[in-house]
Amino acid sequence: MPSFTLDSRLDGAVGGKTAAALKRAFDMRTVGDLLAHYPRRYAHRGELTPIRSLPVGESVTIVAEVVRAAERRMKNRKGSLLEVVISDGHGQLSLTFFNQAWRLKDLQPGRRGIFSGKVGEYRGTQQFAHPDYELFDDESSVDARAYAHTPIPIYPATASIASWQLGRIIDLVLDGLGDVPDPLPDDLRARHGLLAAREAVERIHRPQDDEQADAARRTLRMHEALVLQTALLQQRQLVRMMSATARPAGALLERFDAALPFERTPDQVTVGERIAADLVGAWPMNRLVQGEVGSGKTLVALRAMLQVAESGGQSALIAPTEVLAGQHLRTIARMLGPQLAPELMPTLLTGQQPAAERRRAALRVASGQARIVVGTHALLSESTTFADLGLVVVDEQHRFGVEQRETLRAKGSSPHALVLTATPIPRTVAMTVFGDLDVSTIRTMPAGRAGIETFVAPVGERPAWFARVWERVAEEVAKGHQAFVVCPAIDASTALVDDAPAPAVEGEAQKPHWGVVQVADVLSRHPSFTGIRVATLHGKMPSDEKDEIMQSFAAGGIDVLVATTVVEVGVDVPNASTMVILDADRFGVSQLHQLRGRVGRGGAPGLCLLVTESAASTPARARVEAVARTLDGFELAEVDLGLRGEGDVLGDAQSGARSSLRLLRVVTDADLIALAREEAERILESDALLDAHPGLAAAIERRVGIQERAALAKN
Repeated sequence: MPSFTLDSRLDGAVGGKTAAALKRAFDMRTVGDLLAHYPRRYAHRGELTPIRSLPVGESVTIVAEVVRAAERRMKNRKGSLLEVVISDGHGQLSLTFFNQAWRLKDLQPGRRGIFSGKVGEYRGTQQFAHPDYELFDDESSVDARAYAHTPIPIYPATASIASWQLGRIIDLVLDGLGDVPDPLPDDLRARHGLLAAREAVERIHRPQDDEQADAARRTLRMHEALVLQTALLQQRQLVRMMSATARPAGALLERFDAALPFERTPDQVTVGERIAADLVGAWPMNRLVQGEVGSGKTLVALRAMLQVAESGGQSALIAPTEVLAGQHLRTIARMLGPQLAPELMPTLLTGQQPAAERRRAALRVASGQARIVVGTHALLSESTTFADLGLVVVDEQHRFGVEQRETLRAKGSSPHALVLTATPIPRTVAMTVFGDLDVSTIRTMPAGRAGIETFVAPVGERPAWFARVWERVAEEVAKGHQAFVVCPAIDASTALVDDAPAPAVEGEAQKPHWGVVQVADVLSRHPSFTGIRVATLHGKMPSDEKDEIMQSFAAGGIDVLVATTVVEVGVDVPNASTMVILDADRFGVSQLHQLRGRVGRGGAPGLCLLVTESAASTPARARVEAVARTLDGFELAEVDLGLRGEGDVLGDAQSGARSSLRLLRVVTDADLIALAREEAERILESDALLDAHPGLAAAIERRVGIQERAALAKN
């Protein structure tokens, strides 16, 4: 019998054809990849799956019993049709096979098995499209009685490879699997009653009972937590082995602070002191600053830029959109004032600037004349060079892929890095994704903010409220204030969107009801809006037009701005008092909170109206109501985590962390993650290179592969 290791190539273990199919379906290349494809759940021969609860349009695998099977000739074409009805004892589901009468001898009434397919509906009856199945042994046989209580693994499958086919392939590989190096130190395993690695892999795929499966999952969850935390802490060590240029503060920062027209909040002072100390430290700063919308993160970042500028260093602030980059530049220039702005020459660099303007900007950056540079992805282009890049500031971290951030950092010599986010990050996510960053939080808000009231307008139940929404907007404009109206799409008739909506949940509209185009049309004919200046803004507009509209709105030349989520972050118009969000159920919790933060920034109280057609008691409605209940972004971050689950919260930008988590759940395994972090710290303290922990080193290399390690390195 051949002996495989986790690093063995799949084609050598299962044959070229099967290996190619696995690579196509799941991007598997090694035996380790295959064996880390864990069962999604376990079925039992005696338990049938409730058929009525199956979601239409989803591919599912269920345990059911054959009720009847019959063959008939087709009327309008040659051949026969085999119709099979399966049941869970309550609901029924039909399977249809064309010209496959031979299946009748197996699909006898009373036979049970695992059936899979895509759930559809035909004439009011649920059916499986492209059905597949594997029947259990005859219930009366000795073998069937012996295995009656053995859990049946149900794997994440595709249309081309069914769950039981995966089970057979995994069986074959497990029979030939040799020793598995253990990532867990012996003492840790003994203290927590965990299984040896080889036994855990065996039992998760071939458990004799539910207890064995549970023990295997518990062990393998700890594998994932320890591997990820050790990799993140190693990355932190790596950064601390680099030497950084010390950037002490001086006259520039003193002049700026002396001219500030307000006192900094206690949190702004504390976080500012931490950053100031980081900038003169022996290694590059790697700090995440999280704080509510309007809590003063820009001020904290600007003070860091002034400290770096003192020694001639440059700072680059990268923002996710052109609108936001332009807004940041204007805010920074205004905060610097007429004395400091000409000295530091804050410069905008974006992809949509006219060629001549962009060339001038690039020259100022390359010569070092511009000591503060604000831009979008254009900052990442090869043609953009810096004279002395000392600080990289990333705004709204979750909008950027790790590759992009690292490209910018590579333009300097070990520059300091400061990451800003107005999306508060739950503790477990911070540990899981940003585990190599030092985290600072700004909780206190500047004085003088009037606050925001939020209301849900459930127009599905109360259609008359829709008219009242527009009346409220008109009333606010009559008081001399301005309003935002945010839509999930540019044009609802074509569902053209600017940004990916929140993940679909029950109760959420299948497609947007409202787009910028439709709202602008309604308001142009609305009697209450006669004389009200309405403009539209979305991501598909030319850059200069977007900028012109934003500047006009900021200056009070526009009363109501109908926009997509391009206004989500950083747009600062103190006179805007009202935010209407249409199809609010199509946005995520953090997105709704971000949008709401655009109003109530001046002396006028803010009003946020969340318009939704989602039904009461659905998850989509719960999302909207959660935002209406509280203004605390940190509380909402925890709510969001509970509603969405960690996959969506971690996001694509953190693909490294995400793809290495199969069993670990950020939502429910917070204590385990904290424990794994303590264990990883203890291990690295005495064995920084993991020489005495070869199993852990190998698991990091395998699970956190080349791409993921690059991703972690670029957080």
